[in-house]
Amino acid sequence: MRPLSMSGHFLLAPIPESSSDCLLPKDIKLAVLGAGRVGKSAMIVRFLTKRFIGDYEPNTGKLYSRLVYVEGDQLSLQIQDTPGGIQIQDSLPKVADSLSRCVQWAEGFLLVYSITDYDSYLSIRPLYQHIRKVHPDSKAPVVIVGNKGDLLHARQVQTHDGIQLANELGSLFLEISTSENYEDVCDVFQHLCKEVSKLHSLSGERRRASIIPRPRSPNMQDLKRRFKQALSSKVKATSALG
Repeated sequence: MRPLSMSGHFLLAPIPESSSDCLLPKDIKLAVLGAGRVGKSAMIVRFLTKRFIGDYEPNTGKLYSRLVYVEGDQLSLQIQDTPGGIQIQDSLPKVADSLSRCVQWAEGFLLVYSITDYDSYLSIRPLYQHIRKVHPDSKAPVVIVGNKGDLLHARQVQTHDGIQLANELGSLFLEISTSENYEDVCDVFQHLCKEVSKLHSLSGERRRASIIPRPRSPNMQDLKRRFKQALSSKVKATSALG
């Protein structure tokens, strides 16, 4: 695998720290990960604005915040774009730390490669493994995306390769063209938003269940004792009247 090149400024945009206890059900935090030049920024902008912009400066890790509607529900969506070229086993501590903070912050993940770049495809498995390492007990949804599906003449990664990888990792796989099909891009993000919302609902139910005390089963011996006390009091009262 050819080493991925890095831009000079690659640290992620600052991510506001907040307690998970304060997380609102409608807040959705996604991260888009992958090698450089696979179309991560173009995908995000396409989803949020419907516009396709083909050329981007090497990004430094922008955080996009928007209010969006998914199936009639308003969501406060945050999408962390990440610089291409970050490797899992990176020798620069700041780079590895930035990636780990991003993965720890996010609740759902898009792992993107280009069908025209086989090395970008090979970077998906290590990224997935890193996500599961950071979230060992989490069911955070992960979607693998093969982008640039319109460039068939330059294809290096076959569709069945993407399907096989997704099956091995237990993830959803989609092959799309960000430039030609807005609906496919929209479907990817909406699916991920819905999966994260489901996790919010489940965690909310668990929190409510832990707060509401479980009703105690009636103690028959205690009931018999109280009944005898009540009966004894009634007999004493009757005797006193007599």
